[in-house]
Amino acid sequence: MRPVISTLKIGNKMKDLEEGKLLPLMEEFYTIQGEGFNTGSAAYFVRIGGCDVGCHWCDVKESWDANLHPLTPTDLIVANADKFPSKAVVVTGGEPAMYKLDYLTGKLKEKRIKTFLETSGAYEITGEWDWICLSPKKNMPVLKKNFLKADELKIIVHNKDDFRWAEENAKFGPQNCYLYLQPEWSKRVEMLPLIVAYVQQNPKWMISLQTHKYIGIP
Repeated sequence: MRPVISTLKIGNKMKDLEEGKLLPLMEEFYTIQGEGFNTGSAAYFVRIGGCDVGCHWCDVKESWDANLHPLTPTDLIVANADKFPSKAVVVTGGEPAMYKLDYLTGKLKEKRIKTFLETSGAYEITGEWDWICLSPKKNMPVLKKNFLKADELKIIVHNKDDFRWAEENAKFGPQNCYLYLQPEWSKRVEMLPLIVAYVQQNPKWMISLQTHKYIGIP
């Protein structure tokens, strides 16, 4: 299922939306990457509205309804990103793979900006990416071919069953894929000691923390 955007809102812009020349932009900001392999690196974040995965612990539920966010010219998003020193853009959501992203990544590449994608993997991945963070969710299965595109696999640990879930997903990824366990923020005090113990016993896994929340940045 693709995001449902009101035809009253789109008007005659449907073609541009379908081609990725317009995107429902929730927010864009320059910050430090806080999670996974690229933690600590400066990057420009582009958060696209629209998601039907429905994780109950999601910390950006306001991103789910694409209709709440203005359809923004992709060229403007690229121009804004190009103003900042770090030539790295992280596209996140919501679920950005619900949209055709070839136009966005093509324009970023023209500016020699590196492209990073954060996705659940539930939709076909389009566009040209330097790095893909695949974060599978139990609510919607990952398309198997998306596992092979992943540079890192990040599992959010909300309860003990998520360790089983992590292993189920890890077997589908490429051998050079980095594996991360990250405590769900509201459960971090409870789950982090369990993650530490699990990684000590299963060293193929590493720990990811939401460091941006610890240091108080977006």
